[in-house]
Amino acid sequence: MKFSFVMSLVCFVVLLVAVTVLYVILSGLGVFNEISTTINDLTRNDVSTGGDAGGIDASSWFSFARIFGYTVLVGALNVLLITALSTVGAVIYNLAADLVGGVEVTLKEAE
Repeated sequence: MKFSFVMSLVCFVVLLVAVTVLYVILSGLGVFNEISTTINDLTRNDVSTGGDAGGIDASSWFSFARIFGYTVLVGALNVLLITALSTVGAVIYNLAADLVGGVEVTLKEAE
């Protein structure tokens, strides 16, 4: 359990760094601005046909705080699930190994 917890924490840190780096790169390239503009253009009503000029403001969807918050939430859930599933898997393996004798490996020195 300790090993799987530490490994899942390491994966959590890797996930946070990867999402941060990807966000900085995509934001620097202007991807989020273009997506927001496209969504706003698609959802905006034409004023000349009697509709108002509103639209969906998608720029808040791509804020760093929101994306990082969702990443932390998913990462924390992954830490819990990976730790629990690894522990259950180890218990099942140990029970099966006790029942059937496990796997025995004999190493022979090369001559």
